Amino acid sequence: MTAQRLTGKPVAEKIRAQSAQLVQALREQDFTAKISVIVATKNKATAWYVRSIEKAAGVQGVECQVLRIPDADQEQLAETITALNNDETVHGIILQTPLPDGFDAAKLVELIDPAKDIDGANPLSLGRLSVGQPAFAPATARSVIEILEHYEIPLAGEHVAVVGRSAVVGKPLAQLLLQRNATVSICHSRTSNLAHFTTAASVTVMAAGRANLLAGDDVAESSVVIDVGTNVDDDGQLVGDVHAASVEPKVSALSPVPGGVGTVTTALLILHAVEAATEVHALTGRKGEPMALRR
Repeated sequence: MTAQRLTGKPVAEKIRAQSAQLVQALREQDFTAKISVIVATKNKATAWYVRSIEKAAGVQGVECQVLRIPDADQEQLAETITALNNDETVHGIILQTPLPDGFDAAKLVELIDPAKDIDGANPLSLGRLSVGQPAFAPATARSVIEILEHYEIPLAGEHVAVVGRSAVVGKPLAQLLLQRNATVSICHSRTSNLAHFTTAASVTVMAAGRANLLAGDDVAESSVVIDVGTNVDDDGQLVGDVHAASVEPKVSALSPVPGGVGTVTTALLILHAVEAATEVHALTGRKGEPMALRR
C-alpha cells in the first residue's frame, strides 16, 4: 500500500485565497490589515521564520512590522506589547519565541490583547477555545485541522491520538478535535506504552518534538498520521517525529516533513490578522478603533 501524501501546499493556497478576498474588501474601503512581530533574539531559525511571515504578508497585501529588539529586557518587552495593544492600526501581535534565557514568556503573552492574539498565545485565548468561545487558535494546531478537513479525513466518532501536550499544539489541538466530535487521547513523554494508544487510533498526530519517535510498529493498518515535528537529524536535515520510511507502507495517509503542516501555518497567521482587521472594521466602520471592542 502506498500512503497518500497530505501535503500542505493546496491547503495553504485555499487559505491564501480566503485572505485575498478579505484583503480586497478592506482595500476597497481604504483599510489595511497590519501585523506586528516582536523579535527579541538573534536565533537564525527564528530570523528565517520571521522573514517567511514578512514575505507572506507582503504577497497578501498585509502590512508587517517587525520590531527587532534583541537587547530588550522583560520590562521593555512588556512595554512594547502594551503599546501595540493600544496602537489602533495594529490588528495582530506575535511575540516570537523561544525567548532568550531570563525572560518570563508566560507573563509576556498574558499581556497580548486576545483580539490581536493571532497565534493563540494568551491563556485567555486558550481558555476561550476550550469552551467554544471566539478566539484565535494557535496556527500550528489549526493547521492540523485544516489539513485533515481538506483531505476529507473523518473525525466525528473517530479515535485520535495526539502525542504532545504543549500549549501551542497538543492541548489546543485536542480542543479543536473535540469540537469536531472526535474521541481524543492525549499522550506525552511520560505515557506508558505509547503504542497502546497509537495502534488503537484511526488518526495519530505527532507533536512531541522527538525525531523518528513513531515507527511502523506503532501505527494501525490504514490509519492516518499527521507529523507536526520539526527536528534536525545528525546530517543536518529537517525530519519529523515520524519515521516515515517504516510508517508510510502501513498507513493510508501521511503528512510529510517538510511540506506538510508547516506550509499551512504561515498562511493561517496572515488569515487570522486579516480576520481581526475585518472584524474591527465591521464593528467601527472606520480606522482607529481600539481592538478591545472585538470581544
